[in-house]
Amino acid sequence: MPLFQWTNDISVGVEVLDKHHQKLVDIVNQLHNAMREGRAKGVIVGIVNELLDYTKYHFKEEEKLMERISYSAIDEHKRAHGQFISTAQNYKAQAENGLETFLSVSVSLMLTDWLKNHIGIMDKKYQKEMNENGIT
Repeated sequence: MPLFQWTNDISVGVEVLDKHHQKLVDIVNQLHNAMREGRAKGVIVGIVNELLDYTKYHFKEEEKLMERISYSAIDEHKRAHGQFISTAQNYKAQAENGLETFLSVSVSLMLTDWLKNHIGIMDKKYQKEMNENGIT
C-alpha cells in the first residue's frame, strides 16, 4: 500500500503541474516501499538524487508559469522552493557521506509533509490565477 495516495483534493487545476506532483508522489512511494522491504539503505542515495533533480526541474517550470501570469505570491513561493532545495541538498550530502541508514525516515517524512502542505495548500493558492489566465 502506498504511503501517499494522489487524490483530486491536492490537484492544482493545472494538468502539467499535477503530473509533476504525481511524479513526486511516486518518488515518496518508491522510498516507502523500499523501507517496508528493508531496501532503503541501498536506494536512498538514488532516490534523493532523483528527488533533487526532479524538483529543480519542476520548480523551474512552475515558476515560469507563475512569471507568465505575474502571480501575486511568486516571491513567497520561490522562497519555499529554495528552502526545499536546500533541505534536499543537505539530505544528498548526508547520504553521500554514509548516513543512508538514518535518512530514509527523515526524507520520507519531509516529502510527505511537503506534498500535504506545500502542494495541498500553497500550490492550490495559484489555481485561480492560473485558470483565470488560461492555464489549465
